[in-house]
Amino acid sequence: MFRRREKRPIGIRVREAVWPSIGWRRWFDYFKHRVGRLPGTPYAIAAGFAFGAAVSFTPFMGLHIAVGAGLAYLFRASMLAAVVGTVVGNPWTFPFIWVGIFKLGNLLLGVSAEELQTHRLSFGYLLEHPWEVFLPMAVGGVVLFAPVWAAFYFPLRRAIAGYQHRRFLRRQRKQMEQEGALAPHRGRLKPAENAARHPRVPFRRKDS
Repeated sequence: MFRRREKRPIGIRVREAVWPSIGWRRWFDYFKHRVGRLPGTPYAIAAGFAFGAAVSFTPFMGLHIAVGAGLAYLFRASMLAAVVGTVVGNPWTFPFIWVGIFKLGNLLLGVSAEELQTHRLSFGYLLEHPWEVFLPMAVGGVVLFAPVWAAFYFPLRRAIAGYQHRRFLRRQRKQMEQEGALAPHRGRLKPAENAARHPRVPFRRKDS
């Protein structure tokens, strides 16, 4: 559903992920219609997307898609929607997510505000002290998992249910319009065609 017929070069795909050439407004409209047309019930789509979004708030980089799809499978949600939901974690949102879960994790672990230094998230510090960075981020991400899931699930389920209902009505109205356009031509059939489509059944009298 989301694949292109011709694969674009990796450079163009990276650039499109950072800054869509069609513009953010059109990209969001396109993304909204794509999510609404995913196969599944409103629960399956919304829950799957919420799992993908919530997993993006954890520091398990490289495992977001696998973990999101696995949780969607366990809860009978849409695995495809979970993969799509991981788009919440992107180059624009990851810096804010990482700083947020890092600070939250440190506060939950008892680190005071004076000791909390955001510069610990530097790449050099991460290589030298990976556990001191990963542990607070893991704690903060796990704590935020349920609130983030709920924040995406409930509005999405309602929006997808409305989208699917409106789409069903549009398709039904279009079908009725097509049948109405064909109705005048049905009465203009030749006698032979009418006889073939509506054969007469001979009447038989019952013997008394």
